[in-house]
Amino acid sequence: MSAFEFFFSFYGLLLGLSVAELVGGFARVLHERERIRFGWLTPALALFVAIDIATFWNQAWVIFRGAPFNTFLLIVSLSIAATFYVAASVTFPRVSAEGAHERIDMDAHFWAHRKLVFGCILGANLIVAVMVIILAQADPGFAKLASSVSLWTGVTIFVVGTATAAFAPWRRVAVAALAVVLLYSLWQMTKSAAALAAAGGWSPITGAG
Repeated sequence: MSAFEFFFSFYGLLLGLSVAELVGGFARVLHERERIRFGWLTPALALFVAIDIATFWNQAWVIFRGAPFNTFLLIVSLSIAATFYVAASVTFPRVSAEGAHERIDMDAHFWAHRKLVFGCILGANLIVAVMVIILAQADPGFAKLASSVSLWTGVTIFVVGTATAAFAPWRRVAVAALAVVLLYSLWQMTKSAAALAAAGGWSPITGAG
């Protein structure tokens, strides 16, 4: 087992728990759908969180693939994944805790918890951004990565948009910021899909096993 495989067995498990918490929250909400007013803010937030978790899974391959095994890296990964877990666990309301006959407004839940969810997402991304800046001082490969204008343009859009969605005192501004960061994330996913299609996809492995 390589150092990365050992590291990722820990990091991937923690990120996987965040995904399970997010999907489980959505499933619990669907189970109680008769007493829930859905709206669109919380589902949009959940989609944003899900895409960002998937993005971090990809970033682990880019950033940590060549890292040596080190306990400090496990602590850093724990900090990132635990922050995501908190965000994922708060994204959807805990329907069982709201009372058996209470009506639940998911838009109201969004406004009550947006600072925590967006703040956690912002914190996790800033940890990685600081890591890239530090690594760029010591490694030419990371220096090249860190000198990318498109990278830091995207980081700026993400950070400003997420912070605005979290802390803007005006609801229309916060909603607009959520729309911007979600559309930006979806655009990034579209670019990845286009790159996959351009590469020719993949073929099934056939033959005797």
